Amino acid sequence: MNDRRNSQPNDVLSFGPFSLFAAERLLKRADEAIPLGGRALAILIALTEQAGEVVTHKELISRVWPDVTVEDANLRVHIAALRKALGDGRDGARYVSNVAGRGYCFVAPVAHSSAKQTVPVIGTTATERVQKLPPRPARMVGRDDTVRSLAEQLQLSRFVSIVGPGGVGKTTVAISVAHMLIDGFHDAVFFIDLAALTDPQLVPTAVASALGFMVQTKDPLVSLLAFIGDKKILLVLDNCEHVIGVAAALAERVVGEAPQAHILATSREALRVEGEHVHLLYSLDCPPEDAGLTAVEALRYPAAQLFMERAAASGYGAALSDIDAPIVAWSCRRLDGVALAIELAASRVGSLGIRGTAELLDNRFGLLWHGRRTALSRHETLNAMLDWSYSLLSEREKVVLCRLSVFVGDFTRQAAGSVASETEVDDADEADVFDAVASLVAKSLISTTVINESTYYRLLDTTRAYAATKLAERGEADRFARRHAIFYSKFLEHDEIIQSTFGEHDLSVYAPHIGNVRAALEWALSDRGDVAVGIELATWAAPLFIGLSLLEECRGWCERALAALDDASRGTRQEMILQEALAQSSMYTRGYSDQVRVAIERGLALAEALEDRLRQLHLLFGLNLFLTGLGDIRGALAVAEQGGVIAQAAKHPAGTVWVEWRLGLAHHLLGNQAAAQLHCERGFALAIELGTFNANFFGFDYGIGALVGLARILWLRGFSDQALRIVQKAIDEAASRDHPVPICISLVYASMFSLCTGDLPRTGDFIEQLIAYAGRYSLERYRAVGIALKGELAITRDEPEAGLDLLRSALETLRAQQYNVLITLFIGALAEGLRKTGQFEQALFTINGAIARATNSGVESDFPELLRIKSQVLAAQHDRESAMNCLTKALAVARAQSALAWELRSTTVLARLLSESGQRDQARHALALVYDRFTEGFDTADLKLARALLEDLR
Repeated sequence: MNDRRNSQPNDVLSFGPFSLFAAERLLKRADEAIPLGGRALAILIALTEQAGEVVTHKELISRVWPDVTVEDANLRVHIAALRKALGDGRDGARYVSNVAGRGYCFVAPVAHSSAKQTVPVIGTTATERVQKLPPRPARMVGRDDTVRSLAEQLQLSRFVSIVGPGGVGKTTVAISVAHMLIDGFHDAVFFIDLAALTDPQLVPTAVASALGFMVQTKDPLVSLLAFIGDKKILLVLDNCEHVIGVAAALAERVVGEAPQAHILATSREALRVEGEHVHLLYSLDCPPEDAGLTAVEALRYPAAQLFMERAAASGYGAALSDIDAPIVAWSCRRLDGVALAIELAASRVGSLGIRGTAELLDNRFGLLWHGRRTALSRHETLNAMLDWSYSLLSEREKVVLCRLSVFVGDFTRQAAGSVASETEVDDADEADVFDAVASLVAKSLISTTVINESTYYRLLDTTRAYAATKLAERGEADRFARRHAIFYSKFLEHDEIIQSTFGEHDLSVYAPHIGNVRAALEWALSDRGDVAVGIELATWAAPLFIGLSLLEECRGWCERALAALDDASRGTRQEMILQEALAQSSMYTRGYSDQVRVAIERGLALAEALEDRLRQLHLLFGLNLFLTGLGDIRGALAVAEQGGVIAQAAKHPAGTVWVEWRLGLAHHLLGNQAAAQLHCERGFALAIELGTFNANFFGFDYGIGALVGLARILWLRGFSDQALRIVQKAIDEAASRDHPVPICISLVYASMFSLCTGDLPRTGDFIEQLIAYAGRYSLERYRAVGIALKGELAITRDEPEAGLDLLRSALETLRAQQYNVLITLFIGALAEGLRKTGQFEQALFTINGAIARATNSGVESDFPELLRIKSQVLAAQHDRESAMNCLTKALAVARAQSALAWELRSTTVLARLLSESGQRDQARHALALVYDRFTEGFDTADLKLARALLEDLR
C-alpha cells in the first residue's frame, strides 16, 4: 500500500477549494476557517493521508477513538458531519466515498505543499460549540417591510425588542432580521432560545454557551461582558417574557458596556430598560368585510396569503375562488390576523374545505365568547384557536399532545415515543405515538427542524403552555414529568461518548438536549419530584454539563444531588461520579478550595472501594492538578507515583503517558531537572507511539502542560535553542485546539521563557496577549499571572515602581485563588524591585519569605534564583561576606539541580563581586568554567552578559 503518512508535519494538503493544515488541525476554504468537530477533523486527516485508498472502519475507529470502545454508528455520524462541511455531493463535488462492508475512501485529488511556519495570532476564533442561527424561513408572508425596517433600526440603535402577543410571528421575524444582517456581522450572529430555560438565573450561562464561551466564575454576567469586549456581534434573545427580569438586566449591561454588541429581543412585553427601542409587531393585515371581494383582491392581504399557503400544505389543491374569497377574508378577521391562529385553522382546510373550516370556526368561537365581549383581543384569539384546534383532535392526538408538553425546546422522535407512550416497552404503542406526532405536525401544532442532520420536534411556547394546562387537568403532569426525567437519565447513561470521560470529547452535538435535561432535573429534585430519579439524572448529566462548559451549573446540580443522598445512596457509583464532577467544576469556578479537595478524596475512596481503576486514575489526575496548583509539590509527586501503579494495573496507556508527564513536572518543580527531563521525554516518546498526545484529563490539557514544562527544563539545563522550538510548538498546539486554558498556559510559559532569555519585546507581546485572552474568558488566575509577569518585565526594564504596583495587585489575586505554584518566583521579583528602589530592609524580609515558602512547599526549582536575588540585596547593604555565602549556596543548589542557567546567573554575580575586590583572575576562571559548558543559546541575554564580562575581565 502506498502510505502517505510519512508527509512532513508542516505540509498543507489541498483538494478542491480546501486547504488542510494537519499540524495546526485547521481546515480552510480560501482564507475562511471551516468549523469542524475534533473527531471529524481527525477522520479527514486520516483519509487525506491515504487518499485514493480504502481506510477500514476498524482503522479509523482505532485512530480517532484510541482509548474508547465505540460503535460504527459513531463513525457514521462524524463522516456525515465531515461531508456536510465539505459540501460533498453538491454541484457534483465528491470527496468521501463509502466502500460497502470495508470502510471509506477519499476520492478527490490531493496536492501536498509546504506551509510557512508562523507564530499564530491568538485571538477570537469560531469554536465548535457555537450555536448556529436557525434556518431562514422558506417564505414569510407580509413581513418583508417590517424585516427591512427592523434591520435598519437595529444597526442604528443596537438594541431592539420585538413585542407582541404569542403566535404573532415574533421569532420568525427575528430570525429573518438576523439572516439579513449576518454578513455585516461577519457571521457573529447568535440565536439564544430562552424558552428552554426553567431558571431565570441561567440566562447569562445560556448566552455564554451559545457564544462557545466557558464560564469559570461565580458571576457569569461579568465573565460574559469581558468575553464580548469590543467584538461586533448580534445576540438574538428569543422568548424573554418568562425570564424578563434577568434578560432585561443582561441586555442593558451588554448594550451599555460592550460598544459593538447589538441585541434583538422577542417578548410579549417590553424589557423596559435603558437603550431599548420597542417595535410593536401587529397582526397580519386582513381583507376588509366586502361581500363582493374577489380572490385577487383578497390575496393582496398577507393574512389571506398565509391562509391559502397553509391550506395548500394541508392538501387543499384548488386555487382560491371569488366565491370563497369573502369566506377566507371573514376567517382571517375572525382570527384577528394572528399568524399562528391562521396556520392552525388553515391546516384543517385539506380535510374540511374552506366552508367547513369556517362553519366550525364560527360555531366554536360563538360558543367561546358568548357573554364575554364583542371585540376579541389577540391573546384570547390564540387561546380560542388552540381550544378549537384541540377539540378537533382525536382522543389519541389529544393525549399525545398533552404528554409532549413536558418537553422543553427540541426533542427527538425516540424521546417522544418513549415518554408519550402508555408503557416504556410497548413498541406498538410507540408506533401509535409516532403516527400521532406526524398528524400533529401536519396540523401545525408541532414544528420540526433539522439539527446536526437529525430531525427534532418542538411545541411552540404558546402551544406547550396550553397543552401543559390540559395535562395538569388530567392529573398526569407529575407522572409524565417522571417519564421525561427517566428517559433522559437512561439516554445519557447509555451514551458511551458522554460517559466515557469528563471533558475529553466535543459534546456540542448534544447541545439540543440541554433544555430538557435542565427541566427534568428541576422537576426531579423539587418537592413534587422523584429524588432517586433526580440523583440518577444528575449523575449521568454531569459529563454533559462539563462537556458543554456549563461548569457553574454542573456544580449546582451536583451539590443538590449530593445533598439529597440518603444512607442507601451513599457509597455508590453515582456518588463517586457526582463527587468527581463537583470537584472538576468547582476547581475551575471556585479555585483550589477545601471543597474541591474533600470531593476528590471522597471520590477516590469510593473508586477504591468499588475497584474502579479508571475512575481512580481520573480522580488522581484531579488531585495531582489540585496539589500542583496549591503548591504542594511533594504531595503531587506522591499522587503521580500512585497513578503510575494504577495505570499499569489497569493497562491504561494514556494514563501511563499522563503519569510520566506529571512525574516530570513534579521533579522539575522540586528541582531535579535531570530526572524531570527523563520523565517528560519518556512520556512524549510513549505518546507518539500510542498516538495519544491530546491527553485531556479532568478538564486539563496535559500535552500542552508537558510541552511547556519540558521547555523550561531544557532552558534550565542550558539548552535554550531546543527550549525555544518546544515553546513554539506549545503555542501552535494550543492555538490549533482553540481552548482558552491551554492557550493561556502556553502564553504563561512563553512569556516566562522570553523573559528569561532576554527577548523583552517578545515578552511584552506574549504578556499582553495573555492578559487580554484570560480577561476575555474570565480566567482570573491566568490573568493575575499575566499581570505579575508584566510587573516583573517592568522591573527588568528598570521601571521598578510600576512593576511593584503590578506585582502586589497580582499576588493578592493569586493568594485569594490559592494558586501558589508560581508565587515564590513572583515574590522574588518583588524583592528585586524593592532592591532597585532602595528599600533594602523590606527587600531582605520579602526574599527571606520567598525562600521559606519554597522550602516548605517543595517548589524548589527557583531556589538558586531566590538565593541569587538575596545575595544582591545583601551586597547592596554592603554585607559582602553574607552575599558571598549566599552565592556559594546558590551555586551548590544549582549544580545539584542540574540547573546550568541558574548556575550561570549566580556565577555572573559572583564574578562581579570578585572583580570589585580585585580578584579578576579568579572571577574570570569561575565564570569561564560555567560559560564553556554551554553548547547553544549564545544569543540569549545571560550568555551575552557573561561573554561581555569575560571580555572585560581579560
